Amino acid sequence: MTSGTTHDQHPGTGHRLRASDAERMATVDLLKDAVAAGLLSPDEGSERMATAFAARYRDELPAVTADLPAQAPPAPAAAAGWRALAAALVAQLRQEVASTRAAGVRSRRALVTAVVAVVLVAVLVSLVVHGLWDGGPGDGFRGDRR
Repeated sequence: MTSGTTHDQHPGTGHRLRASDAERMATVDLLKDAVAAGLLSPDEGSERMATAFAARYRDELPAVTADLPAQAPPAPAAAAGWRALAAALVAQLRQEVASTRAAGVRSRRALVTAVVAVVLVAVLVSLVVHGLWDGGPGDGFRGDRR
């Protein structure tokens, strides 16, 4: 067995660079995403992850993910605030109504949607009624004792 210095040479390029833990983890994260997307089976993904963790040099890592499609750039972060929240709520409600219509009026989905809608309306009415009749300057919670 020879020392590690003779194996550190890569023909024609000089010295090979060692892979860092961060580079290994980046490769493993790509493999995890590929397994989650169904591009790799769990067994193949775990084999490749083991290979990535065992890699000593940077040039060994690209071979583990060479047959996977390039990753799309991350989507820009959504704008924070009430307007974005309201837009997301409206989109969700439209999707729910469309799915319920597609499932049919007599489906379990329609029943669950109706029950949730009735409960939400009851909660909103309760909050409005409670706010109108129980609130006010003399409600006893602010120390107003006259």
